Amino acid sequence: IEEHAVHNLILTAVDGGAPVRSGTASIIVSVQDTNDNAPRFDKQIYTHNMIENSPIGTLVMKLNATDLDEGLNAQIVYSFTLYTSEKTQEVFALNPDTGEVTVKGTLDYEDMKFYEMHIEAKDKGAHPLLGQCKVVVNVTDMNDNYPEITIQSVKSTVNENIPVGTVIALVGISDRDTGDNGKVSLAINQPLDGSKFADLILKKTLDREQQAVHNLILTAVDGGTPARSGTASIIVHVLDTNDNAPTFDKDSYHVSIMENSPIGSLVVHLNATDSDEGSNSDLTYSYSLYTSEKTQETFNLNPRTGEITVKGMLNYEDFKIYDMEVIATDKGATSLSGQCKLTIVVEDMNDNHPEISIKSFQSPVKENIELDTVIAVVSVGDKDSGNNGIVDLHIPDNMPFKLRESSDNYYELVVSEPLDREKIPEYDITFTVTDRGSPQLSDNETMTLELLDVNDNVPRFPQSFYTIRVMENNAPGALLSSLTAFDPDLHENQYLVYFIIEKEIANTSMSMLFSINPENGNLYALKTFDYEMEKEFLFHIEARDSGVPPLSSNVTVHIIIVDQNDNTPVIVSPWRAHGSVVEEKIPRSTDKGSLVAKVIAIDTDSVLNSRITYQFLQVTDATLFSLDQYNGEIRTMRMFSYRDPRHQRLVVVAKDNGEPALSATVTIKLSTVETAVKAYSDMTEVPLEYDIFSDLNLYLVIGLGSVSFLLLITILVTIVLKCQKPKASKAAPPCRNSVISERNSTIADSTLVSNDAYWYSLFLAETRKGKLVVRQPLPKGSRYIVSSIPRSTGLTETSDSAASTLQVRREYPRLFVKTLDVKKLSKRKMRLDIIANKKYL
Repeated sequence: IEEHAVHNLILTAVDGGAPVRSGTASIIVSVQDTNDNAPRFDKQIYTHNMIENSPIGTLVMKLNATDLDEGLNAQIVYSFTLYTSEKTQEVFALNPDTGEVTVKGTLDYEDMKFYEMHIEAKDKGAHPLLGQCKVVVNVTDMNDNYPEITIQSVKSTVNENIPVGTVIALVGISDRDTGDNGKVSLAINQPLDGSKFADLILKKTLDREQQAVHNLILTAVDGGTPARSGTASIIVHVLDTNDNAPTFDKDSYHVSIMENSPIGSLVVHLNATDSDEGSNSDLTYSYSLYTSEKTQETFNLNPRTGEITVKGMLNYEDFKIYDMEVIATDKGATSLSGQCKLTIVVEDMNDNHPEISIKSFQSPVKENIELDTVIAVVSVGDKDSGNNGIVDLHIPDNMPFKLRESSDNYYELVVSEPLDREKIPEYDITFTVTDRGSPQLSDNETMTLELLDVNDNVPRFPQSFYTIRVMENNAPGALLSSLTAFDPDLHENQYLVYFIIEKEIANTSMSMLFSINPENGNLYALKTFDYEMEKEFLFHIEARDSGVPPLSSNVTVHIIIVDQNDNTPVIVSPWRAHGSVVEEKIPRSTDKGSLVAKVIAIDTDSVLNSRITYQFLQVTDATLFSLDQYNGEIRTMRMFSYRDPRHQRLVVVAKDNGEPALSATVTIKLSTVETAVKAYSDMTEVPLEYDIFSDLNLYLVIGLGSVSFLLLITILVTIVLKCQKPKASKAAPPCRNSVISERNSTIADSTLVSNDAYWYSLFLAETRKGKLVVRQPLPKGSRYIVSSIPRSTGLTETSDSAASTLQVRREYPRLFVKTLDVKKLSKRKMRLDIIANKKYL
């Protein structure tokens, strides 16, 4: 009755007359049901999610067991089995008539997260039959989960003649959140707010010819903020009777496949079709009994798709042909099937890879290894035959090695080019062996050759010449520069030691002036440098590695001392004793433009810092005198008048060109006299001693001056007579514009040369020794020596050995001694030696 409840028989009666006549009758046979079908659930296990604290009476799910019988045989009673725990039965209740599972107790997520219920469905037949299932309820909390819709019947299939009101599917909805977030609304065509279950029932008669498939979309929306929703699809297939057997495209298939095909490779895709609907068209593929076990172990048949893939290893040498028979069976109540034959032919291929064996390998080796040295011995082979068994071995072309065949299938790896560790410290040598089959097979083996360092690189400085500028007055121990060399070698061959190559300058070793850190090459100054004493140094620094034998290189270092404006100008003319006022006398009848005095200052700094400019700091009458800012000459701007005071005070400042500028001042007190002294007006003398006589008796001075003058004239005449023929061996060769000054070793204070009326003089100072040396140009062929003698020393001869000579590249006018003032000479205690031609005297 489950297959055909009503049989409609048509009876036909035919006579034997001519023409033949017939009659028909219809017999309808109804088959009565017997209880021969047990109730069946849609699934064996049902899983449902419930939020904690769900109200008592809340529907968990509605179980639907079906019985193909009719009447009492199809009426089902639901109950818990003995396998359902008491705790579960306290929390959940089961409606025995409808199969509804509702909440009976309190759900607490922290107490128990899931419940298992074992439920049986029993019919009411004379001999009742039963079916069982298990229901698992999961307890959830929080609104972080989308509502879930559980379709109790996954893909419902119904006959087109089922009655209206038949349950098509049982739908359960759940949300693992809590509170309002767990309240779910389910909608198909109209919303079902708050429901936890729904029955999908047939409202009108189905017609498969109009619509064979019904696709229903269920939407569940929770009450959270924001709301979350879930959807599910129910596909209802309207089936007809299973009256068509599956059929393949061909009755037999012939397929070729290469041996050693990877496991999982697709061999063929068999496709059988069934014109039925629903489960009657769902096909299952399987091997027939005529397919050998070896074939089934080698090939895998997908029962759902009909794809045949490689399952085991294919070896042409073992099996060349595989025969199999495949059956396609549908899933109808009375299943039908179709079959086809399949022949798989295995094709031969080059399936054996060449083999490499490293017999010996020498690593590491020194980078200076000799050429043609054997590094490794390699053997190769292939199990195939013919061209597939012939192999070739090679290495990359860009390496300094080559392969040399020593015997059959044996090769030696030798050095073909010089090796340099600093360029390439190691080589990854890949041996590749390839056969001559089709397609070619190959294998490779990579070995790493490490090079040991050899001390073959000298240390290198970034520069071959270093120029370092050092400001004078530096602090001792100051870092001047870091001279770092680089050695590409390794370990002790790379460790460098720095030192200064010894060199003496003026009996002073470089190691006394400079120091270098032997580890990092930092160069330090050991003393404070003075530009006026040392202007530059030139020496070498060597960097030596610690290899055996050690290698070294050196670099030239040029130290340039940079001048600072640290010396104050010194006024050497007019000379005065420690800030005393210089007193000069000039006639009141001096003409306009006459030279009154000349201020000369010297500065021992460099050229830029030693440029001296002069200017008046104080002047009694600015309209009477002018000062040349470059040569320091003080001249009259007009003639003296009777209104001009007899005493004039001039303060001159000499300022250098440094930054900041340094200066010195001199005060000149001019006194005008009525007596005209022509020669004296054109000549200014410089005081040579620090002691200045004052308040002496005028008569005593005149007397002493007269005696001194007579004595001086006598000495001069005697010297001139003796020196008329000077010895050529002792006299210095005359030179234009040259000055020769000889200084006695006993001079303690200063040596000064007087000059003519035009004040062309040159003064050099040796300030460090506390002495002052002045050199003055003389007429060609003349020698003019003036020396000052301290009071504690008697008259001594000027020593030629102690004399110093300076050549000045500037042209000056010749000197003429016009007038000698005995008073002045005796007052300064001056010793004057003149060696010259008679015409000048």
